Amino acid sequence: MGKIVLRLDRMMVERRMSLNELADRVGISNVNLSKIKNNKVTAIRFQTLAAICEALQCQAGDILEYQED
Repeated sequence: MGKIVLRLDRMMVERRMSLNELADRVGISNVNLSKIKNNKVTAIRFQTLAAICEALQCQAGDILEYQED
């Protein structure tokens, strides 16, 4: 079975936004956002995903990618 990979780091670079700035805009800790950015999470709340998309002005599909094994 494949897996979902978060490409948050790529979108942050494109938007020239730091981890601290995005964490402030989303309303989560730097530590939790870092875990999301580095694919160290197994789940993400839709509310958090929506806040990230709003802050980065992107679609969920811009930061979520499916990878086959």
